Amino acid sequence: MTRIGLLSDTHGFWDERYALHFADVDQIWHAGDIGSTEVALRLSRLHPLTAVYGNIDGGDLRRMFSEKIRFRCEEVDVMMKHIGGYPGRYDRSVVRSLTASPPQLFISGHSHILKVQYDPTLRLLHVNPGAAGLQGWQKVRTLVRFVIDGHDIRDLEVIELR
Repeated sequence: MTRIGLLSDTHGFWDERYALHFADVDQIWHAGDIGSTEVALRLSRLHPLTAVYGNIDGGDLRRMFSEKIRFRCEEVDVMMKHIGGYPGRYDRSVVRSLTASPPQLFISGHSHILKVQYDPTLRLLHVNPGAAGLQGWQKVRTLVRFVIDGHDIRDLEVIELR
C-alpha cells in the first residue's frame, strides 16, 4: 500500500499545511507549475517527490523534471503531464499516447479546477488536484490524498485550503 499526496499549480507558494496534510503519505506527486526550486526541494524533504514541470516553470525546474512522465506505482500504470486536459477534451499533446496505450491513472494540472473523473472509453481515472498556490482565479485551494494498493486506487480525499 502506497499513500500519495498530490498537488499542482503551487506557483512558487509554500503553505505549511502541505507538510501537515502530507505528513502521513509515502510519496508526493506534483502535477506542474511548481514555480520555484525551493518549493520542489521543500516537498522532497518531506517525502520522495515525483513531479513534472509546467508551462510557468523555468530552466532549473525543467532540468529537474520532465514535461511528461509515465511510471508504475505498485501495480498501477500512471501518466502525469501538466497540460493534459480531461476525459472528452484531452490536450492534443497526450491524445495519441493515451489512446494508444491508456494508463490506469492520468494526472494533470494547469486548469486550477479540481476534477476527478473516470473515462469509460479509455478505462482510466483522471485526477486534476486543482491549484494549491495563491496565483490564479480559483476561490479554494486544494490538495488530494489517495491510496494505491496493488491494482486499486482508493480512499481519495480532497483537502480544501481556505
